[in-house]
Amino acid sequence: MALESVKSEEIQVENNSSLQAICYKRGSLRLLDQTKLPHESTYLDVRNATDGWNTIRDMVVHGAPAIAISAALSLAVEVFNMEPFVGTSENAASFLFNKLDYLVSSRPTAVNLSDAAVKLKDVITKSAASSGDSKSVFQAYIESAETMLEDDVASNKAIGSYGASFIKNTLKDSKNISILTHCNTGSLATAGYGTALGVIRALHTDGVLEKAFCTETRPFNQASTPTFPCVFVIIGSRLTAFELVHDKIPATLIADSAAAALMKTGRVNAVIVGADRVAANGDTANKIGTYSLALCALHHGIPFFVAAPVTSIDLALSSGKEIVIEERSPKELLNSRGGLGEQVAASGISVWNPAFDVTPANVITAIVTEKVSLSLSENAFAIHKSRTDMRKILFDDFFHLIHDQGVITKTGSDAFDINNFIQKANGCK
Repeated sequence: MALESVKSEEIQVENNSSLQAICYKRGSLRLLDQTKLPHESTYLDVRNATDGWNTIRDMVVHGAPAIAISAALSLAVEVFNMEPFVGTSENAASFLFNKLDYLVSSRPTAVNLSDAAVKLKDVITKSAASSGDSKSVFQAYIESAETMLEDDVASNKAIGSYGASFIKNTLKDSKNISILTHCNTGSLATAGYGTALGVIRALHTDGVLEKAFCTETRPFNQASTPTFPCVFVIIGSRLTAFELVHDKIPATLIADSAAAALMKTGRVNAVIVGADRVAANGDTANKIGTYSLALCALHHGIPFFVAAPVTSIDLALSSGKEIVIEERSPKELLNSRGGLGEQVAASGISVWNPAFDVTPANVITAIVTEKVSLSLSENAFAIHKSRTDMRKILFDDFFHLIHDQGVITKTGSDAFDINNFIQKANGCK
């Protein structure tokens, strides 16, 4: 299709890390096959929305931001390279709408994907209404998808900066900070830099990070760093550890079941995770095992942070009870090699294999976005502060941060007032 081309350097995103999951220039998309890391770095050519759907569903690409961007760009590549389109601007809009709906079906839990589709549909609708030809509609779509790619890195770096400052101001000893993280939220899960891992990167750059602890993040009965392609196995040990070692960040890998014991030793100052979907009250869906970490952190008086872009916030959902949780194949637990190998579990055993869990807002200390940090109000935090001296320290610090950084407080004792936050953030643009 004779659509306008641009120089590749105009649409490539600056990324100082060689760990780039998304390689795009107009008309071409290559995605790093993360099922083969850390032993193989293989890029797959994505030529259309069908390829995009398959790479997302098969976990070639993971992480809510990266999923959304990969989906949008897969359709941009298809549109750029397809044969001349016969039809009106309305026909072009209908074609794109159907393709976006199809892409959204690949991973229902991650809100970034559906949010991106809604925004792109708005662009498509406006373009179709203002132009009389299909070419203009397709051109507008491609440009908007490319803007999402560029904006993601900027958002991640803002999250890293806000989160690092917030954590340093929160903790009493801000010169020797050890952080525990779960799943992969770095360059491999985004267009670059990362969300929760971006905060860890920023702390390391600031010279205050003593150690990053990463969990295996398993729904699997496999050892770490497997030598086979796996579908949903040990994201922490394969991907997060890979990124931390690559960036020369001091880090230690732990088994998921060792997190509570590690916290008890006093070696963890804070926990930070990403998010696939955040409800309007702050309930957060993230990789399975996140809820357990939040409860352990609460028991040990350790602050528990969520780092996510505002695109991960779904104001249409009043609470986490409305979040659809994807369930993975039973074979991923029953068989070795990510469900591809021999059976290792007893025949006849039933399996429950959710990909995510929902952490209630009342056990989340703060939500860090690219706009600002959402923290507990004075009244809400008073409920927990009596548990340990650490809670009292955090309460005092948060009270000042509410005023110093424009932190949005919770409404009552349990929920974040995220709707109010979004309105104020939009008003500051």
